[in-house]
Amino acid sequence: MAEYSSLTMPPSSRELSGQAAIVGIGETDYHADYQAARAKTPGYQPKSVSELARIAFDRALADSGLKLSDIDGISTSFTYGGPDPADLARQLGIDARYAISNGNIMAGPLPVVCADIAAGRADTVVMIYAVASHAIGRSFGGNTYGSVGGSGGDGTPYSYFYFHPWGWSSQAAHWAMMFRYYQSQYGAREEDLGEVAMQVRFHASQNSNAVMQKPMTIEDYMASRYIVRPLHLFDMCLVNDGAICLIVRRADMANDAAKKPISVLGWGEAKIRSRKMDVMVRQRLRPQLQEASGQALAMAGVSLEEIGHFEGYDASTFHLVDQVEGLGFVPEGQGLDFCRQGGMTLGGRIPTNMSGGNLSGSYMHGWSQVVEVVRQMRGESSVRQVQGLHHSLSCLTQTDQAHPIVYGRGM
Repeated sequence: MAEYSSLTMPPSSRELSGQAAIVGIGETDYHADYQAARAKTPGYQPKSVSELARIAFDRALADSGLKLSDIDGISTSFTYGGPDPADLARQLGIDARYAISNGNIMAGPLPVVCADIAAGRADTVVMIYAVASHAIGRSFGGNTYGSVGGSGGDGTPYSYFYFHPWGWSSQAAHWAMMFRYYQSQYGAREEDLGEVAMQVRFHASQNSNAVMQKPMTIEDYMASRYIVRPLHLFDMCLVNDGAICLIVRRADMANDAAKKPISVLGWGEAKIRSRKMDVMVRQRLRPQLQEASGQALAMAGVSLEEIGHFEGYDASTFHLVDQVEGLGFVPEGQGLDFCRQGGMTLGGRIPTNMSGGNLSGSYMHGWSQVVEVVRQMRGESSVRQVQGLHHSLSCLTQTDQAHPIVYGRGM
């Protein structure tokens, strides 16, 4: 078995466009597992990484219609650790000639696998992402937390970007400062940002597997506690366990699958190189979003106007607005009005985060956005289905970099 561990994004090359397609998807039971964990249901035991991975894999294989013997590669992405990819392949019964451990967030794993398939390293790769914070007893928030850097040996919390004494103790502080500057520039109110939370929650209410399905009003939003002013609880992403499996197959073999293959047409990557505070807060990563999306669209051979659906990394409500504006779907400073007027839902210019995103659907580090892209492109999203869809875009955008991917229907 050949083993790789590359995290390097492959070039945005036209020669790699459409060389691989997603032919199977599987997810775990986010809603049911979250409810059981919160309720401390008697007898409930949180699932391990391997257990979650098995569920997602079995569902993806059934979805694809392929046989176990068709799989010859595996890629694993675990947030808080998990089995070696070769070991997991053996647990799942996969005879893998290709195995890779490839980060955790959707900021490179899919392009890397597609490029490796194009290079002949594998024909059909199972990509598995899993997070099992409950099973390992990981906690979030409070005086010690692990979501953004954990705590020191004496229990003193710290952040991986800035230190606690200055109040910059979580990623929420990034989004809060960005929105505060936006407010000063465009006169936006907290209630305006609440419209984004409400819109994404409405989409989640149409997804039976979403963690949060209860309808939200602006009164609910404003009554929720502050996390970092001016951001409220409902401005922040969820924390939940789960797993996702994508099955990616060589394009000329993809039509053997049970459902329409979804081609991976293009990708891009751009990072802040200097003046992070200025680029992140004042420019809100617009240069990176423009550069990376330009790469992805050129590779795919499509224009932004041809993108009919968007799945963005909504670690916070405002970060989603950053992306909708920064990618060019709407001019700067108009994102909140755009959302309020229906621009980010069915019938609008760019239906966005249609399964509930990270805010209300599930927090799978950008992987669940890819699953919703596949469902939308297949026409399987029921009442939240975008009609006449030919191309979709997902984007994993961090505080210092952007990773968009363009998808189209396979032949």
